[in-house]
Amino acid sequence: MGWYAGIDWATTAHAACVVDERGRVVGQWRVAHSAAGLQELCERLATVVAPTALAVAVEQAAGVLVDCLRAAGHPVVVIPPAAMHGLRARYRATRRKSDPEDAYILADVLRTDGHRFAVTPPTSEPTRVLRTLTRARRELLRERLRLTNRLRAVLATFWPGVATLFSDLHSPIAVAFLRRYTPHGAARLTAAQLTAFLRRQGYSGKRTGVVLWAQLRAAAPPTGTPGEQAAQARVVASYVTLLAGVQAELDGLHRAIASALGDHPDHALVASFPGAGPVTSAQLLAELGDDRARFPTPERLAAEAGVVPVTARSGKHRDVGFRWACNKRLREAVSWLAAHSRARSPWAAALYQQARARGCRHAHALRIVGRAWLRILWHCWQSGTPYDPARHRAALAIATGG
Repeated sequence: MGWYAGIDWATTAHAACVVDERGRVVGQWRVAHSAAGLQELCERLATVVAPTALAVAVEQAAGVLVDCLRAAGHPVVVIPPAAMHGLRARYRATRRKSDPEDAYILADVLRTDGHRFAVTPPTSEPTRVLRTLTRARRELLRERLRLTNRLRAVLATFWPGVATLFSDLHSPIAVAFLRRYTPHGAARLTAAQLTAFLRRQGYSGKRTGVVLWAQLRAAAPPTGTPGEQAAQARVVASYVTLLAGVQAELDGLHRAIASALGDHPDHALVASFPGAGPVTSAQLLAELGDDRARFPTPERLAAEAGVVPVTARSGKHRDVGFRWACNKRLREAVSWLAAHSRARSPWAAALYQQARARGCRHAHALRIVGRAWLRILWHCWQSGTPYDPARHRAALAIATGG
């Protein structure tokens, strides 16, 4: 095109820069992150060069800014923040961030290395919906873990025995128990009363009420004065209320994800894999996106998912290390697929056991299984055909004992 643009995104204002084919700045300005500011940005870009729409380099592939640029007809090229961190050393001695300078770097890198970065196509609405829901679920899971750890820490200070009753403090039965009983009330609890309470709550655990009652009696008793115990019980009630609210929102998100999954054109393809439940399928589709040309080979997809190591070679030195730079949300989804598939696919279970027999840890073995599934998923995704166990020769050999 001859001229190139870069925009450094910010929450309140955006810095824009346009350079010509020799890297000279022909336009540089700032606009507010508002409807008027984004309209001004598109109008200025349109007046810089005509009639061809200007290619624009940004650091994020989604958002209001990217939507406005695409609506105005500008090809959008995403240069990831990790790549920008290394590219800053080209232009200055320090890597300290400056919005106008970053806008210039984005534009100039697009000029010199644009062939290394592909134009990012717009994401379809079903994929954007799944991406929004699954990423929100992931953040709520982190919040639940944080609240659970704080609740466990509070209980450890004055009532450690109750934390050993149930496997998860955020489970419905644990929340119901902590809402119903204080240390004083639990001290007078009988085995029959606990059994009746568990029955009313629909508890389906493997331990009976008598066993749980004996475990509670054998654990360390509550400590502190009655006033201290009452204060601690009030704190516990606060955390329990927060946990119950987070869990209710998670349940609602799960229903929304299952509903939105049916609107995605590739939902049947991903759901055909063993162990790919609604949440795992939705997260896979959300992180894979719609652009099949983005992953030209299965190896490229495996690298993006972080299930293959990084090998560094220099002379006689060879080092194989964990791949940190990847789409961690995609790696998480692939790991869940690998973990759940072990119970439904003898081939996946055998692959996992072979990895463990070689000395691989659990997470490493799951990455090995996940990489194997990704090879199959890539071929199915590229051809648009669901997974068919009858065509999977390795799985058939395990199933038939051949």
